[in-house]
Amino acid sequence: MKRIFFQNARILDPASNLDVVGGLLVEGSIIADFGPHLDKAPADADVIDCQGLCLSPGLVDIRVHLCEPGEEHKETIDGLSAAAARGGITTVVGLPNTDPPIDDAAVVEFVARRAREVRGVKIFVYGAATRGFDGKRLTEMGLLKEAGAKAFTDGDVAIADAIMMRRVLSYASGFDALVIQHPEEPTLTASAVATEGEYATRLGLPAAPSAAEVIMVERDMRLVEMTGARYHAAHISTGAAAKEIAAAKRRGLDVTADTAPVYFSLNETELLEYRTFAKLSPPLRSEEDRRAIVQALKEGVIDIIASDHWPQDQESKRLPFAQANPGTVGVETLLPVSLELVHRGEIELLDLLAKLTVNPAKLLDLPGGTLTQGGPADIVLFDIDRPFCIDADSLSSKSKNSAFDGRPVQGLVIVTMVDGRLVYDGRKTG
Repeated sequence: MKRIFFQNARILDPASNLDVVGGLLVEGSIIADFGPHLDKAPADADVIDCQGLCLSPGLVDIRVHLCEPGEEHKETIDGLSAAAARGGITTVVGLPNTDPPIDDAAVVEFVARRAREVRGVKIFVYGAATRGFDGKRLTEMGLLKEAGAKAFTDGDVAIADAIMMRRVLSYASGFDALVIQHPEEPTLTASAVATEGEYATRLGLPAAPSAAEVIMVERDMRLVEMTGARYHAAHISTGAAAKEIAAAKRRGLDVTADTAPVYFSLNETELLEYRTFAKLSPPLRSEEDRRAIVQALKEGVIDIIASDHWPQDQESKRLPFAQANPGTVGVETLLPVSLELVHRGEIELLDLLAKLTVNPAKLLDLPGGTLTQGGPADIVLFDIDRPFCIDADSLSSKSKNSAFDGRPVQGLVIVTMVDGRLVYDGRKTG
């Protein structure tokens, strides 16, 4: 059995509030032992000298667009796995917006088979809540869950009809299944590409009020109260929506939320040069909303940070702003951009890592997310202080549509391990 020893590491485990200097021993696919008492490598182990760098559970990213099947020209499962590994991510969960959509058990099994063939990061999927995301016909959630679907969502399409959303929540609660919503009132946002306000007006862009997000969250909270279902609000981008999530939690509702790095690190001024890489769904918000999202993360109102990785090829982005597809690649920039919150003193390191590891793993009952003796050896080694500039052209992702192109950051992934296998080794590339 192969043994790998991480020596002289700053071991970080947010699940147990651990921050110590020591060693970690991997035997085969599991963590055999770790802690400050491990200061000497076993004679038969391969040694990785961490030189004081951070060693933590691998990141768990619960919002990525797979693109395979159906849009392999934008991304493949092979490419996604390589990019995620380079970003320190050991587990991803793919949205059901593929072609064909993941509204049938056969597509769940197809993705699982492809993930096994690639043997990179762990890949799970969501099942669609309605067939073809039409908002009218429920999927066979029981069969999808049995096949491996981790939760149910219509991805980047809001479940807009209140009666249908009530049915989705009621049906899902019978399986103790989580429902994930893209919170957006579509009748307010139809054809909009920006947030209403000074910048959209100045640029002449079709816009929608930011209240479209909280209106949907408010409605859904009433439906959650009626059904007793588990509910998760995806990529929260406004302070008003965060306040509504906080109020729902205080009322004891089983509600969680995530956001993406773009919503706590960028604002609507990114649109000033009609940069289509900054065209997102939901769109970028005001500086006031950006600060509110940071505060919601700090207070624990927002539980999880996910990449919202959405590859788009050049033909989809090199268009007039209103015609370009929304989305940004994000798996490779998830960690360094998130670490800006730590470097600015806005969030403690362990708290941030919890939102990237144990919290998403717990929400979806995924392996990993914590360092546990006998648990899976899903680990990331990173240099929290290493500065570099994000270069979209050098990203591993097949598509290069990064909203962070040219951004200086700190926090470089050195090694990523999945089940004891080195799926990314940055030491080889310097």
